[in-house]
Amino acid sequence: MNKDDFMYPRSRYHGQVKPENLVFNANLQEFAQRISIICNLETGGKVPPEQAYNQIKDLWKKLKHSKKELGIGENPFNNEDGQS
Repeated sequence: MNKDDFMYPRSRYHGQVKPENLVFNANLQEFAQRISIICNLETGGKVPPEQAYNQIKDLWKKLKHSKKELGIGENPFNNEDGQS
């Protein structure tokens, strides 16, 4: 097993297969992994709570920006098959 696969596992994507959905899913998984690491560091006393909060806030802003740039959820008239 590759070290990166062990440290940063990826789950399969089961939603509507579109490039923007796949990219956002990858961003979302990375967000979740980084949040987990920050929480563990804060719980272990390695990172102060305020610093952990600010790091999580920055990650959230990046994820929100990614969602906006990819246009996820912008067309409410498309059904799950991408049809209007």
